[in-house]
Amino acid sequence: MKERVKSWVLLLLVIGSLVESYYLIYRLPGADSAVFSATTYIKTDNMGPELKVEDLLYPDQMIIHRGEDRHTLFYPGTTFYNLILGRLKGRSFESFERRSVSEFDWTRIRKEDPGIELTFGSGIPVQLLQRTMQMAPDSLFDDEIISRIWIYSVPNDSKAHAVFFSERGDIVYEAAKVDLTVQDIQQHVDFGSGWTPYTTADGSYYVPENDLPMVAAELPSGLYTIAQMQSSLFFDAGSTRYIQEKDGSEIYTDSKRSLQVDPKQNWISYSDPAALPAGEGSPAEDVLEAVDFVNKHGGWNGTYRLDRAEEGPEERRIVFQQYYGLLPYGSFPVLNESGLRYGSMELLLQQGSVAGYERSLMYADEDLAEKKAVKLRGGDVLRSRLAALAGSAGIRALQPGYLPSVQNDRIILTPVWKVTLKDGRVLALDL
Repeated sequence: MKERVKSWVLLLLVIGSLVESYYLIYRLPGADSAVFSATTYIKTDNMGPELKVEDLLYPDQMIIHRGEDRHTLFYPGTTFYNLILGRLKGRSFESFERRSVSEFDWTRIRKEDPGIELTFGSGIPVQLLQRTMQMAPDSLFDDEIISRIWIYSVPNDSKAHAVFFSERGDIVYEAAKVDLTVQDIQQHVDFGSGWTPYTTADGSYYVPENDLPMVAAELPSGLYTIAQMQSSLFFDAGSTRYIQEKDGSEIYTDSKRSLQVDPKQNWISYSDPAALPAGEGSPAEDVLEAVDFVNKHGGWNGTYRLDRAEEGPEERRIVFQQYYGLLPYGSFPVLNESGLRYGSMELLLQQGSVAGYERSLMYADEDLAEKKAVKLRGGDVLRSRLAALAGSAGIRALQPGYLPSVQNDRIILTPVWKVTLKDGRVLALDL
């Protein structure tokens, strides 16, 4: 009997010891910092919601070709843009055929054939596009980057045509099987009836024949604190050292990573040269990694769109552009061409890992914005200004945007024309 009691007492002591050890290791204050792996990040204060990559992938403009050289444009956030894009996402595209861009008479198609043209700026990897559209996997072009999708119908042809443009410029991929009818396309094209007419010389960019209604806005602003960014970006924010540079910039470092703050621009640059390589990252994988990184470091303070994934000799720069707008006017990119660094998040990836991260510390309260209806000039006034602005460089793209500025504790968003020149420069035209 005594031996049985001793056995039970010994068992209880062992169990108690295990429970006490568990609480000592995992539940004491500060114990959490001891169990992070080299690739785990501390989640910062919530600076915005987490987003899926699908939330950041959408065309920067939708061009409606109505035949007889009539065109109109729908921009992100407008009713018909959302309606048409939502319907196209529900249709399937299969059996792609690789063809030369020169096999098509695009001038004739643009002028005569009803259709919908989606443009993606610098392009979107096919593997990401497949997350937003029902495109059957196809090894023929899975590694491509698509800059445009053109869906159209031809008179006396019962088949709908869908062509995907490679950002290289000389190759297109036509879907042999398209889950759209000629009637579907015509219905979408008819949504453009009665809207602002646009004209184009060669399809590179479109000019509205009437002034374009937009909204100017003044938004109360604030600043994320350095402490917030430190807690987000360093495993142990308490171990960082502070360094004051001669140019006024501030650097916080834990001897491996560094956080540089430009107090004049309220802009941060984070560097992690010791980021563990995860292998050779593809454009699609790098974009996914960049989105995951932002989600883990505070989230997204507004509406963003994947703007570009630039290939460098040893790294890839992923840029997310902030958008602002209201119904029914649309949503447009916030530019940083004024000298104020605001409106984008930029990440540098090396071998599939984030080695650099840049963003503004400023944020705006969109719910308390003061708004005013304004108009951007179009027609001959715009054409003459564009000719004088571009000179011999030539224009590659034109779209509305917002130029930010700061007055006291408010961010001012002024509607402008965003002019992208063929040499890559981006200019803001205030009309």
